[in-house]
Amino acid sequence: MEQYKKIIQIAFTYMGTIVGAGFATGQEILTFFTQFGSIATLTILITSIMFVWLGTKIMIFAHDIGAESYEDLNKLLFGERFGRWISFLMLVILFAITSVMLAGGGSIFYEHFHISYQIGLFFTILLAYFVLLKGINAILIVNSIVVPLILLFTMIIIITTIQSPNAGNWIFRSTEPNMLRVWLSPFLYIGFNLSLAQAVLVPLGSKIRDKKVVYWGGILGGIGIGVMLLAGHFALSAQMPGITQFQIPMGMLIVDLGRAIQFLFLIIIYAEIFTTLIANIYGLTLQIRQRTSLHHQAIIISILIFGYFISQIGFSTLLSTLYPLFGFLSLGWLWMMMRTKPSKVS
Repeated sequence: MEQYKKIIQIAFTYMGTIVGAGFATGQEILTFFTQFGSIATLTILITSIMFVWLGTKIMIFAHDIGAESYEDLNKLLFGERFGRWISFLMLVILFAITSVMLAGGGSIFYEHFHISYQIGLFFTILLAYFVLLKGINAILIVNSIVVPLILLFTMIIIITTIQSPNAGNWIFRSTEPNMLRVWLSPFLYIGFNLSLAQAVLVPLGSKIRDKKVVYWGGILGGIGIGVMLLAGHFALSAQMPGITQFQIPMGMLIVDLGRAIQFLFLIIIYAEIFTTLIANIYGLTLQIRQRTSLHHQAIIISILIFGYFISQIGFSTLLSTLYPLFGFLSLGWLWMMMRTKPSKVS
């Protein structure tokens, strides 16, 4: 029973790390898949297989080499010199995304709960601090609570969409004619998400002693990600093309379901922002600690303080530069992950 519990915790943590705020709002699914028509169903299936394969592979690699942080994995993939540079670039990007997640947490308090933006920020910072003090076990527990909520929401939108007159759009809607965009998008999505997710997947795979538990947790988590991608695509396709005009497409699917469901949806959005936030800070902390002699508590506090100040001024300019750069860099990282072979699970 203990093994099964660990497998589920690993799967939920993997799912919670990938299924971030962009996924929960529907923007990522719309941008990388649904906008391209019925062929997105095929690209999602391929994406799901890749998540099963490569997510498991990251954790197996980490387990085999006893990785302290994602830098150890990047050194394995790219060599000592390039691995360090790629890890440093990832550190900058993770910190940028951390600042945006903090700002997102404050915005939800202000826009939807009508509570001060600053109070929302301080609440998110304090909650993140106390969770991160508990280490990887706390991250496992948080995701074990959040991911079932996401799965519940996924079931709700599926049941709602089945009744829609356009429920068949996910299979029959016309396909985007630009095949380069169609086939590049899922690989950018996989590379971007997995290269960031390694901040948590690497220490997770390294700290779990039983390799079979790591292996099956990765497989179950990858399948779960695929199911949620397909469910989101199914629901959003039924509302195309009008759904593309909204910043939070998923929000439009639940507007007629009552305040209780809308409140649950807001909680899920906040929870997904929070899981992304703590995952990024945890990975950053391990990376900085590997390069310096600072205590992990001092590192966490420093990241949260700097993130707080950056969240006051916005981060759109830096992100508009880093996201495209990191998206294409992630293709090189993805290729190295695909071609490097791990040891067998025994």
